[in-house]
Amino acid sequence: MERLASTVMLLSGTRRALVAFLAGLIGVLALPPFGFFAAFFVSFTLLVWLLDGASAAPEAGFLRRLAPAFRIGWFFGFGYFVGGLWWLGNALLVEADAFAWALPLAVFGLPAFLALFYGFATALARLLWSDGMGRIAALALAFGIGEWLRSTLFTGFPWNAVGYGAMPVPLLMQSSGLVGIASMNALAVFVFAAPALLGTRRGRVPGLTLAVVLFAAHVGYGYYALNMVPTPQNEATVIRLVQPVIDQSTKLDDSARGEIFERHLSLSAAKPGEGGKRPDIVVWPETSIPFILTDNPDALVRIADVLEDDQVLIAGAVRTESAGSGKAPRYYNSIYAIDGKGQIIGAADKVHLVPFGEYMPFAEVFESFGVSAVAMPGGFSAARDHQLLNALGKGLYPLVCYEAIFPHEINGSADDAAALLNVTNDAWFGTTPGPFQHFQQARLRAVERGLPLIRAANNGISAVIDAKGQVVAGLAHDVPGFVDATLPGRFTLGEGAKWRNWSFPIVLGFLFAIGGISRIGFRNRVN
Repeated sequence: MERLASTVMLLSGTRRALVAFLAGLIGVLALPPFGFFAAFFVSFTLLVWLLDGASAAPEAGFLRRLAPAFRIGWFFGFGYFVGGLWWLGNALLVEADAFAWALPLAVFGLPAFLALFYGFATALARLLWSDGMGRIAALALAFGIGEWLRSTLFTGFPWNAVGYGAMPVPLLMQSSGLVGIASMNALAVFVFAAPALLGTRRGRVPGLTLAVVLFAAHVGYGYYALNMVPTPQNEATVIRLVQPVIDQSTKLDDSARGEIFERHLSLSAAKPGEGGKRPDIVVWPETSIPFILTDNPDALVRIADVLEDDQVLIAGAVRTESAGSGKAPRYYNSIYAIDGKGQIIGAADKVHLVPFGEYMPFAEVFESFGVSAVAMPGGFSAARDHQLLNALGKGLYPLVCYEAIFPHEINGSADDAAALLNVTNDAWFGTTPGPFQHFQQARLRAVERGLPLIRAANNGISAVIDAKGQVVAGLAHDVPGFVDATLPGRFTLGEGAKWRNWSFPIVLGFLFAIGGISRIGFRNRVN
């Protein structure tokens, strides 16, 4: 190991950049649909050794001394994000005539931008770099900060945060309910990078011991939460999830609207399996109603024909409202609640819109060049805040599409919710890793909040998930149909929730203390 570490440290030029890129690419194996979390041990071990050799001339200025570390982090991030997000380009091929030109921007441009956060992290880590366990703590600290910034700046895009790689199955998800994804990002990097100590002598025993203790606590708490803590009691409410699996090009075909609507109705009206109870709530995916519902009263009549009086339909749809005389109407990506009489009894609008997909940042500048990349003329409007959607006395906390990847999107009103509700349409991304990655991140929100999750996808993965992240019932990707399941109960996190709110600064402070003390000792030895 010491010989291998030395070889990696001494790499230079193109070979150093290529190894950094490959190290990031290897890390993609820790993500869905693979879930091979051990791949991150290879990725971050190589990253530590590359940073060990990232030195500049002694007379270089401050920024130039950090530049080698930044470059390594950027190439590492570029490999990770190209390998983990290439499937975004599939959405641009649905209407290739209009958007194929942007394919390189999606496949390489976005990863190049996101890699800046990892470049920042490695440069920041270099400020506290030493030759022992302290540099592992410095890297974990810096990645924790970098991932937090990635989730926040420029509306945020925390897709495939490193911490998810440490939580591929429910046994390994429970820690997120205790400390949250932000802390998991930092702690996971410490554990994944610890094997780098096998290639050096100093700090090997305490560093590896701490990593083993952290990993053992991660697994141990997962076992405790799954097996020793009572499973939330089931409610009497039966949920039906409708997954029609409609190709995205068909959804965009105006002539197919009637067929699409009837397919949803047919799946909703189907009889439950033998011995099954008729569903109380039927859930359709995002934008499942293929027209403006309030402009089509006959559609509400058809819904009433299918539903019993005591049933409720939850359906994704585009909602419109007037913006005033002489102004274009506003459009919202919404969820409707419709009762058995065909009456709209509630609606919730999407808060966190997708840049360039649902609204155009700097729209006037882009439109001056004839560039438009949004689904609706003028784009969608955003709601101010999330509001509970009521269905049969159950408060459902709405999350439309990728809102489910943002922990901070779930505000205090979730304390009164019976479940999280996520409707999505992952058909944009075809049979790629995207829908599987989206599903994993959504189910982590259930564990973090101690709430069951109701998730309906046009094509993706539809499931009812309990408050511990376990799938109660679901439909696999590319499988059309419906599934009925009893809504699980919520799980009261108690004091654990309070600890989660404070865990991130405490974890960062702990890592900073290790890194800072090691750095001071390292400088004293050098001098």
